[in-house]
Amino acid sequence: MKLADRVHRIQPSPTLVIDAKAKALKAEGIDIIGFGAGEPDFGTPINIREAAKRAIDEGHTRYTPVGGTDELKNAVIDKLQRDNGLTFSRDQISVACGAKHSLYNISQALIQEGDEVIIPAPYWVSYPDQVLLAGGTPVYIQTNEKTSFKITPEQLENAVTPRTKALILNSPSNPTGSAYSKEELQEIGKVCLRHDFIIISDDIYESLLYDGIPFFNIASAVPELLPRTIVVNGVSKTYAMTGWRIGYAAGPKDVIGAITKMQSQSTSNPSSVAQKAAVEALSGPQDAVAMMRGEFEKRRTYIVERLNAVADVSCFRSTGAFYAFPNVSAVYGKSFAGKVIRNSTELAAYFLDEARVAVVPGIAFGADNYIRLSYATSLDNIRTGIDRIEKAVKDLN
Repeated sequence: MKLADRVHRIQPSPTLVIDAKAKALKAEGIDIIGFGAGEPDFGTPINIREAAKRAIDEGHTRYTPVGGTDELKNAVIDKLQRDNGLTFSRDQISVACGAKHSLYNISQALIQEGDEVIIPAPYWVSYPDQVLLAGGTPVYIQTNEKTSFKITPEQLENAVTPRTKALILNSPSNPTGSAYSKEELQEIGKVCLRHDFIIISDDIYESLLYDGIPFFNIASAVPELLPRTIVVNGVSKTYAMTGWRIGYAAGPKDVIGAITKMQSQSTSNPSSVAQKAAVEALSGPQDAVAMMRGEFEKRRTYIVERLNAVADVSCFRSTGAFYAFPNVSAVYGKSFAGKVIRNSTELAAYFLDEARVAVVPGIAFGADNYIRLSYATSLDNIRTGIDRIEKAVKDLN
């Protein structure tokens, strides 16, 4: 059976592939330390779970409007005003089945053949593939630890062409954990103001910033850009609600109307029960968020220090999200049992097969000199996992 050409433009999500392989090995009774999937290891806070139970008992189990209930849209509006100083109306909000779904809807509604989308690299794995599925062309701006994995205004200016349709900014970033300051966003914003393109601000890790660093997205840093900024966020990372699948987009009315229209012919509305839970997440007590952030910050400090102590490994001190992104290129060219490690894919396979540790190869994020480790796991697991990685690196020659 001949498949559509679009299927061959993309690859399965490598993070999910790694996670699935690690879980399969665990199911066989093999002790695997998983640094693969970006999923908080905490349970969903009890007040949110209780809200979902009430929703079921009260019969909130039917279809809702495609783009979300008014109640949840109001909660999103309140959150964006309270936390970000951004003002939206209900017709500027669309709720989807996760922030990933919101991003997919945006690309489908905005991007077409010939359009270019600027993506800073390293990048989250789905950005390029979503652009490709829509018929667009990803344009990458390369960064590294010397620039704290952030683009410069000069790099952005050089990447813009008459075909530029959008820029995707993810801060704090997956996979690097790097976050832009207000001043850095203002400088980038000056370039954006000179050109007519859309900014897609992926704020999914907004609440996970460390060292007392405040959060800003480009619309809050440069209010003049709000009319052409689409803010994307969700409840998965902040509230340990990955399986609930609730994300949202806020932006210009015509864009929000278009993505809601696209959604009406794909998934229709997100889960009614999950929407009720999301209202409680956004509007209820935020104590659990502060607790999780505190634990993630402790883990960040530990894992970065440990990785920097491993021979031939250097790790950028991330300021947000829950990822470490060490440079492992000094290991390339070494071998184990006669097999040479030449790239991040081969190193990740070596760690999984020999050290029983699952990491994601950096090539998945457009950065083959690195690997990504999620520290959304216990300190004990992190300690054991880095011990194994340290030994595995020593065993190379």
